[in-house]
Amino acid sequence: MKRPNRKPGFQTRAIHHGFNPAEHHRAVTPPIYMTSTYAFETVEEAETIAEQAGATYAREHNPTTAILEARLAELEGGEACVVVASGMAAVGTLLLSLLSQGDAIVVHATLYSNTFALAHEAIPRFGIRVIPVDLSDPANLDTIDPTGVKLVYFETPVNPTAEILDIAAIAARAHAFGARVVVDSTFASPAVQRPLEHGADMVLHSLTKYINGHGDLLGGAVIADAETIARIRGTGLRYITGATLSPMAAFLVLRGLKTLKLRMDVHAANALAIAEMLEAHPKVAWVRYPFLPSNPAFPTARRQMSNGSAMLSLGLTEGFEAARRMMDGLTLISRAVSLGDAESLIMHPASLTYARRRTKPEARLATGVTEDLIRLSVGLEDLDDLLDDLQSALATP
Repeated sequence: MKRPNRKPGFQTRAIHHGFNPAEHHRAVTPPIYMTSTYAFETVEEAETIAEQAGATYAREHNPTTAILEARLAELEGGEACVVVASGMAAVGTLLLSLLSQGDAIVVHATLYSNTFALAHEAIPRFGIRVIPVDLSDPANLDTIDPTGVKLVYFETPVNPTAEILDIAAIAARAHAFGARVVVDSTFASPAVQRPLEHGADMVLHSLTKYINGHGDLLGGAVIADAETIARIRGTGLRYITGATLSPMAAFLVLRGLKTLKLRMDVHAANALAIAEMLEAHPKVAWVRYPFLPSNPAFPTARRQMSNGSAMLSLGLTEGFEAARRMMDGLTLISRAVSLGDAESLIMHPASLTYARRRTKPEARLATGVTEDLIRLSVGLEDLDDLLDDLQSALATP
């Protein structure tokens, strides 16, 4: 018998929340509604739906994506959610919905490369001031001129460094001067970290990564209060970006959500064991993983994360060229730029950045990203096989 006043657990909500089979011809799995528009019995009915910002056209509303949005909002502890076509669509749609000419945004000094480009190359063209701050010390927020600052934006864990930022401490300082806090929690997922519980106002995800978990689609999501999400949907999604998530992609993300917590537990167990092995290896100069006890940010990570997730960064004692040799020596782990798949993936940001310079001379590594940094997304393979692959590659002369 169900105990009264007890909220279902995360795994139960990831499977069931927001969907009643009785409302969908008793289908146990949410149907895929492949439609671009909706018909109405009368003109008056159409007018009523339009006044209520209801389903009139599939750019903004679809029954399949609505189930996904309700489920993600529930899992993150937010009032509402909007899903879009990619992680970058989520970043762009959010910023262009909430910022205007003359506004300012604080961003952490280290960001995902495309978010970095959006912040430093794109939105300044629209008269939005961007203030980079090293938020690894939240007190650095006290040194800025907060005039016009509407948002403070950062990732934690940070891409690609796996650095941990203190959400609660940053939020407290940002709220003191009237700014709202946006956290990109892609590296963790709501199974591991829920920024709204620590004082953030909005949380953002690339659904492409852990939430879907299978490397077969692109998607993004923003979770916040209902008023903010209505604004992002009604302006950013409707006519600024039009970056609609397809119902097929929404269906696949819903399928991935059902195993999210189970996958994240295995991802994290594998990652911690690998981080410990790498930290002890003579060819490895440094390792950064949230739940390594030697990590200076370990207490913060333990406070705001349930495990260390599966992203780590490392550098080799012989630097740039050794990183390239080691990666070429891998046979199981794939050299690829994404993360969060069942497969383990590895990349060397400096090599990609230097390659881009051939066509874009201004390309540079973000602050905090060194030439030797290797980013590893630890997958769901058997741990012994991953350890063997890494140890063999590290032995490459």
